[in-house]
Amino acid sequence: MRHRVTTKKLNRTSAHRKAMISNMLVSLVKHEKITTTKEKAKLLKQCADSMIHKAKTDTVHSRRVVAKYLKDPKALSKLFNDIAPRYKERNGGYVRKLLSYKRYGDNADMCVIMLCVADVTSDKKN
Repeated sequence: MRHRVTTKKLNRTSAHRKAMISNMLVSLVKHEKITTTKEKAKLLKQCADSMIHKAKTDTVHSRRVVAKYLKDPKALSKLFNDIAPRYKERNGGYVRKLLSYKRYGDNADMCVIMLCVADVTSDKKN
């Protein structure tokens, strides 16, 4: 039974899983678009949305919390200086996950995960 189990294991140890998500977060911040499997993309989307939300408030505490996951100082500065200000007016949904193809070797669903384009002006119809 999976009562109150929040994350998927992905057939990895916890240390391997945390390191993998951390490395994928750094790649996503650096390149703003990566390709991975569907299950890894689900975990990455949750973590990336959380990191961008924390980066919107640029304080010492939020930098330290995000730095725990983003091990690369260049990626950390890019997140706080370039990416987070784009989403200042947005309440959520910073990352988009698109199903792209099935991998040839094992027929796994592959996804492209990318940062959403931040709308500067929003046209709302009343």
